[in-house]
Amino acid sequence: MTDPIAELRTTAAIRERARFLLARARAGESAWFTVDDDALPATAAEVATVTRSRYPDLDVPFHSRWRHFEAGGITRVAGLDAAAMIDLTVVSVLLDAGAGAQWRYAEHATGLSFTRSEGLGVASWHAFTDGVFSGDPDHPLRADAAGLRAMTTEALAAAFQVAPDNPLVGLDGRARLLRRLGAALADNAAVYGPDGRPGAMFDALVGPDKAVSAHAILSVLLSTLSSVWPSGNTIGDQALGDVWRHPAVPGPGASAGWMPFHKLSQWLTYSLLEPFGWAGVRVTGIEELTGLPEYRNGGLLIDTGVLGLRDTAVTQRDWSVGDELVVEWRALTVALLDELAPLVRTELGADVPLACVLEGGTWQAGRATAQRLRGGLPPLAIISDGTVF
Repeated sequence: MTDPIAELRTTAAIRERARFLLARARAGESAWFTVDDDALPATAAEVATVTRSRYPDLDVPFHSRWRHFEAGGITRVAGLDAAAMIDLTVVSVLLDAGAGAQWRYAEHATGLSFTRSEGLGVASWHAFTDGVFSGDPDHPLRADAAGLRAMTTEALAAAFQVAPDNPLVGLDGRARLLRRLGAALADNAAVYGPDGRPGAMFDALVGPDKAVSAHAILSVLLSTLSSVWPSGNTIGDQALGDVWRHPAVPGPGASAGWMPFHKLSQWLTYSLLEPFGWAGVRVTGIEELTGLPEYRNGGLLIDTGVLGLRDTAVTQRDWSVGDELVVEWRALTVALLDELAPLVRTELGADVPLACVLEGGTWQAGRATAQRLRGGLPPLAIISDGTVF
């Protein structure tokens, strides 16, 4: 008998269910979306153009939080060991949900100012190096269970320069997420050690052969940190995380009717590929990870006409992440990114992995299109508490 929790924690289940919903939409059975396959080549061409403009030599790095740590062309990684880089990455990715249009972060050392994901990345980098996430004043360059469980909204606000005229979306939710992370790290000492450090997963995952699969990293994150995501979605007493109801989704047993995404956990896995690699570890099976179902990638598909809205009135109201419209939008995004990627490769004449298509790529093209059409806002308004988007 299939374990529904284990089933919903696989990227194979994400892909299978997303492809089912895409086939259903193509058959005209979606209540929300139509699919225009004729728009895919032009979308791929646009992604390829953006990719070439950003990386003329096509040496495209992975889609990763580390790109945001490099914002402004500044390398901020110097001097961290593998464990510290993993600590930083885990905390920073958890803080990476949309910042909102009004917030910015001023980096005093460079005189530069950053917004959105780059701002969150640079702000979390400085918070980390200032010891904000460490419970040990003698060892500031780390994140641990004690430091994270003690995180207050006020401390996070100070680190991120939040003020009445510089509001950050979902600030309370972000602080709560860090406290939940601290509790989860403490509860999983077999992976995260007696101090509850995310970086301890390195020794737990890497054996003598100095190799690890991307899905093994994701599986550890999902099995140990599922309690961090406050979605309220459960099977029995097991928290599912970024997994949402959709009545049309097939699946064995109790997993039927659930559409998994694990967007932040996969973004975290993508962002851990480089710290593992820099430490001399060979990461295999990167293609098993899916495209990320978030509003830049999904927005690109709507804005370029690949996805059509059956009723444009849906753009006039706010939606929750658990609403069927949003669940389906995200699922179609996953499935269509898999179809878009080979078209982008053909346009580029280069066999770049999905992780690089996203970075080149779809995320940046989605952001640019949103900026051109709506001043940066996504085509559908999603209510964010700072934990999914």
